[in-house]
Amino acid sequence: MTARLDFASEAFFRDPPKAIAALRMSGPLVATRFPLVGDVWITTTHDATAQVLKDGATFTLRKEDGDVAGLRWWMPSYVRTIANNMLTMDEPDHTRLRSIVDEAFRRRAIVAMEPRIRAIADGLADGLFAEGRPADLVQRYARILPLAVISELLGLPLADRPKFIAWGNAMSSLTNVVSFFRLLWAFRKMRAYLAQQLQAAREQGGEGLIAELVQVEREGGQITPDEMVSMVFLLLAAGSETTTHLISGSAYELLRNPGLRDWLEQDWSRAGLAVEEFLRFVSPVQFSKPRYVRRDVEVEGVRLKKGDRVMVMLAAANMDPAMHDRPESLDLERKPNRHLSFGTGIHFCLGHQLARIEATCALQALFTRWPRLGLAVDLSQIHWRKRPGIRMIAKLPVIADAGERRQGSSDAERRLAS
Repeated sequence: MTARLDFASEAFFRDPPKAIAALRMSGPLVATRFPLVGDVWITTTHDATAQVLKDGATFTLRKEDGDVAGLRWWMPSYVRTIANNMLTMDEPDHTRLRSIVDEAFRRRAIVAMEPRIRAIADGLADGLFAEGRPADLVQRYARILPLAVISELLGLPLADRPKFIAWGNAMSSLTNVVSFFRLLWAFRKMRAYLAQQLQAAREQGGEGLIAELVQVEREGGQITPDEMVSMVFLLLAAGSETTTHLISGSAYELLRNPGLRDWLEQDWSRAGLAVEEFLRFVSPVQFSKPRYVRRDVEVEGVRLKKGDRVMVMLAAANMDPAMHDRPESLDLERKPNRHLSFGTGIHFCLGHQLARIEATCALQALFTRWPRLGLAVDLSQIHWRKRPGIRMIAKLPVIADAGERRQGSSDAERRLAS
């Protein structure tokens, strides 16, 4: 029996715990159809998710012919170039590529960036309402901060930020076949731009990870020109897109839960603990990339056959009552918090430290600068983009002075109209 659930519906994104709990009743793995992927098994428990992610010998990101799982024969060559990155590679290629950039993302290096990240966040918070009120917190804050940080880390020109924002919006708008072809156009532009930046670094040198990749290439490092393009694309896209939705999703939860916001504002040293819970509860990345089953195998009592496809549902793992007490509740003091938002196994997120620090700095800068920040519309008017696999708020209109009430209400709307 194939489960039918619209993973891109408003109902699903507005209340994931409810939909996930109903889905889990069908078993730890459920056969379903996923948009643009087709027939696939999805995991609904923490243990099933962890087993698939950790067992790279059985669950592979590549077909037997070496092509990336999920790619279709008709997709342009530049899409294949971009998709051929370490996130879609099995061993030993994954370790070969990850080792080249691993040092830049180690905890010591990322912690050293924290003052700069906080300075960027403070500047963006100061200018939140510079272009008018209400302000869309997604476009004017949550999207710009991670893009600014990763751009500096890579060594990309600040003047090119509008391009990155436009490409990010194109990726966020993937909801149907038409938007998919619009995304292909954005991919083509991104690939050409990144190839130009790498060539400029070869000829003129520079600072940042792009220059370091060029140096690795000169020293005979095991990375091809196409792999360099896909590496920079991955760092730029993955290093900004998911953090955008972590920041906006976390801010939304604080804006609609004044008690939790008060608790956090009383002591910002609690922010790290809170961000872990936002990672679990918001779960910006809902699903992994599809994997192929290399041999017949049993997962949590469910038999999978060689050639089947499986996607782990990270959001479901994070809502598993066998792992978390009251998983449907947002508890900023939750300890321990064994969420899988960054995955596990060899593909554990390279940028996990960066995402944590960016989210912490973003929330503290925002609510410190605007202590009376509030939603400009009723909660019912907040919507999520209909993109399966990622939970992203479409727009988050806020006002600087929400008075005593810190969450969306008809009163807030009346204040805007007056």
